[in-house]
Amino acid sequence: MHKLIKSSTVFVLVISIILLLSGCGTKQQLDSNVGSADQNGSSSHTSSKTAETIELTISAAASLTDALKEIQHSYESTHTGIKLNFNFGGSGALEKQIEQGAPSDLFLSASTKNMKSLVDQQLIDTKRQKTWLTNQLVVVIPSDGTINLGSMTDLTKEEVKKVAIGIPESVPAGKYAQEALTKAKLWDSLQSKLVQAKDVRQVLQYVETGNADVGFVYKTDALTSQKAKIAFEVDSKTYSPVEYPIGIVKASKHIQEAEDFYAYLQSQESLNIMAKYGFTIPK
Repeated sequence: MHKLIKSSTVFVLVISIILLLSGCGTKQQLDSNVGSADQNGSSSHTSSKTAETIELTISAAASLTDALKEIQHSYESTHTGIKLNFNFGGSGALEKQIEQGAPSDLFLSASTKNMKSLVDQQLIDTKRQKTWLTNQLVVVIPSDGTINLGSMTDLTKEEVKKVAIGIPESVPAGKYAQEALTKAKLWDSLQSKLVQAKDVRQVLQYVETGNADVGFVYKTDALTSQKAKIAFEVDSKTYSPVEYPIGIVKASKHIQEAEDFYAYLQSQESLNIMAKYGFTIPK
């Protein structure tokens, strides 16, 4: 009887040890799996974070369209985590959008007036804005046009039926055209001929399609067109200097990336591209 009890005790003890060891193994396996899952999860998260693309919204004057598209290709090819989204339009309209809180990381204006307004409202830091480029105002006609124009007074000719300009209140090129026409004492007399457009690219389009006989655009716009040609350059003494300031919007959610692109725009690589499209670099 005593031997039976002793045998039973040993049997129970052996079973207990086996169960205990089995439990430890299971716990270690679970711990290992959890650890592995944590590492995998962390790795997955890190990978996702690394692959995340930062999108920058650039509010830019319409006259910068072609040059900035080339800059976009150049910049994105060397900054794989950055996507540039351009919002082109009249500088005055873009200014209003930023004032009203529309998402924007940088503002590239065709007028110092619109930039100054945003700086005065503390929407752009004065230390993060500067004059970037300059341009020149010209008068264009359709490439197959036969009207002979050599000066501002020629706009009064009877064969000139429609003269396209940007809306002076919101399009800098239109404001410069108004200044030049006023200086030439033609602003009032040409009112019946004027066709106003939402931005300088629309002015160019009106001339290209024959919806206007003449248009006031920047020299850089004229150089991009095969359907319009320069009739004459407007005397630069008759209108305010055409300056393009650039600035970082304070409300940007990607300040560091915006600063990087802001710096790139001032690099020699970027300036060479702008010069190719006819812009001049302030000295």
